[in-house]
Amino acid sequence: MKWSELSIHTTQEAVEPITNILHEAGASGVVIEDPFDLFKERENVFGEIYQLNPDDYPTEGVIVKAYLPVNSFIGETVDQIKEAINNLILFEIDLGLNEISLSEVNEEEWATAWKKYYHPVQISEKFTVVPTWEEYEIKSPDEKIIELDPGMAFGTGTHPTTVLCIRAIEKVVKPGDEVVDVGTGSGVLSIAAAKLDAKKVFAYDLDEIAVHSATLNIKINKVLDLVEVSQSNLLSSYTGAADVIVANLLAEIVIRLSPDAITKIKPNGKFIVSGIIQTKKIDVINQLEKDGFVIDEVMEMEDWVAIIAHS
Repeated sequence: MKWSELSIHTTQEAVEPITNILHEAGASGVVIEDPFDLFKERENVFGEIYQLNPDDYPTEGVIVKAYLPVNSFIGETVDQIKEAINNLILFEIDLGLNEISLSEVNEEEWATAWKKYYHPVQISEKFTVVPTWEEYEIKSPDEKIIELDPGMAFGTGTHPTTVLCIRAIEKVVKPGDEVVDVGTGSGVLSIAAAKLDAKKVFAYDLDEIAVHSATLNIKINKVLDLVEVSQSNLLSSYTGAADVIVANLLAEIVIRLSPDAITKIKPNGKFIVSGIIQTKKIDVINQLEKDGFVIDEVMEMEDWVAIIAHS
């Protein structure tokens, strides 16, 4: 099979929303080439340490690559992706160079292209993300494994916004909690909550492809009995009272979600939000406090922010 490689030269700020756009357009795998990865300090006691080739990375900005099957609709799909990316300007997201190119690769090249970027990595005190095709031995009795296949789902679990969310979940989710994951994507946050012995997890996403992808990953991780995945616009389908609500979304969507979240969370329940760029941290905090939340902790990684609040 032939695949089209769609390459977008953008900024770190735009990576998460652009990746989401590509996922919703049906991309079968996404690669993020961020030169910052070349200089990250990696502890060699966790997972696999591997060498990165600087020639694979841009000298400035970030390149996001998606792989789309070549068919008669490819031109229309690419035009829709371009339009959706350009519309991110309405959310005051810096797109940088915003250069988009298209090339053709065969299936074998496509598989190699994204697998070489994806290896086991410990992202928190307890959780290690492991690609489904690699062998990995647990290093301690407390270590928990999340298996993911980024070829079938949005998110490898190692982006700063996801790492921050999982670290926050690790801090607040207790055995027996009812958890709601808004905008579940790959399902990685729901899997983490389930593996911390949450009693029930409701995983919502507006995109039906994400619902399918999350369900597959949840099956792989053997937590399907604890996680209920369904299509929903934010919290519109949830009628309960949650112990924890987690939302890894754009800052603007978190702000829109906050007034509804305060009505669907138990007294002293926790609200974890991420996907927030540094420049929008204060806007989100102000909205949360306006709606009645109390800020417990602000967590930061690179240019990204996650917030733990309680009702």
